[in-house]
Amino acid sequence: MTRNASFPTLLPVYRRIDIVFERGHGPWLWDREGRRYLDFASGIAVTALGHAHPKLVAALTAQAEKLWHVSNLFRIAQLETLADTLVANSFAETVFVCNSGAEAIEACIKMARRFHWHRGQPERNRIITFEGAFHGRTLATISAAGSPRLTEGFAPLLDGFDVVPFGDHEAVRAAVTERTAAIMIEPVQGEGGVRPVPPNCLRGLRELCDEHDLLLIFDEVQCGMGRTGHLFACEAAGVAPDIMGLAKGLGGGFPVGACLATARAASGMTPGSHGSTFGGNPLACAVANAVLEVMLEEGFLARVRDRGRYLRERLEALRERYPQRLTEVRGLGLMLGIRPAMENAAFAARLRERGLLTVPAADNVVRVLPPLVVGREEIDIACEAIEAALAEGEA
Repeated sequence: MTRNASFPTLLPVYRRIDIVFERGHGPWLWDREGRRYLDFASGIAVTALGHAHPKLVAALTAQAEKLWHVSNLFRIAQLETLADTLVANSFAETVFVCNSGAEAIEACIKMARRFHWHRGQPERNRIITFEGAFHGRTLATISAAGSPRLTEGFAPLLDGFDVVPFGDHEAVRAAVTERTAAIMIEPVQGEGGVRPVPPNCLRGLRELCDEHDLLLIFDEVQCGMGRTGHLFACEAAGVAPDIMGLAKGLGGGFPVGACLATARAASGMTPGSHGSTFGGNPLACAVANAVLEVMLEEGFLARVRDRGRYLRERLEALRERYPQRLTEVRGLGLMLGIRPAMENAAFAARLRERGLLTVPAADNVVRVLPPLVVGREEIDIACEAIEAALAEGEA
């Protein structure tokens, strides 16, 4: 077969920026030309401990020299340690480990449906979700979000999701029917524009689920694993879900995801009902265990909260100085968003020219997602770059 030379060998589903990075250390990246960038994108909230963290490198190297893969036909010591640690430090009583955030949310969806089926109520299979959500790129997860930006051209979508406006409590309550199985929400919307759900709203969802015997699912793929200054974002509100999806920061850059659940919510998940060939492999779990070891060190999350407050203060000061150029600062911890007056992708490009990497999101927001190990000095450097970009706009 003759290859179409005009069609790229990489499927053209990304608008890739023309930079090739060769190495990284802490919050810094270097490209092929040797130029240094301050990474306040963190691989979209993935490299939570920065680049080439010594504990992660040591854990991966040591495990790579011993065992990579055996499959879940056998017990995996590293996987059991990971599950034990997550259970000991969360609401959960059981854990399923997979390879990505989308897989984690797929497991959450399946678990919620299976829970009601297992209790003899197979008609209870619908899940309430929210406008602006992002749950992944599989057919189930784009169906859950419902955004035309994600779903266009992929019909027929998976039925079973009722999407309601973000922040509309009456719409949520009105959407509950005898067929509702669960409510699924991101405690902080990431792709949707760094929009935190107020604590009283999360508590209200918990009460609504308890009132109607629904399961509450939190998607903490982006906002979990220390990003908001707590190991899990929902902890600040004092609300525990029945099921939670994790990924991104869990592996610090190594692909791994997890579905956490109470024993009750997971009661329908019996042998053969779900699985993964690569999920829970020794390499991924060794790295995830090292990530948790660092994050659970005394004082680590307190430092994240301190850095988050400092970054927020610096950004708010810029907003006050340039009110016509920077209209809003939002978010929690080290998951912050700024709204420039100009188009967000153009503003992110302007920051990139100054050596600062950020991530655009919906609602014309630019996400500011430094690694959790960032220092005040790097925050100062980042804010100087942002101020220079704002001053250029004002000029």
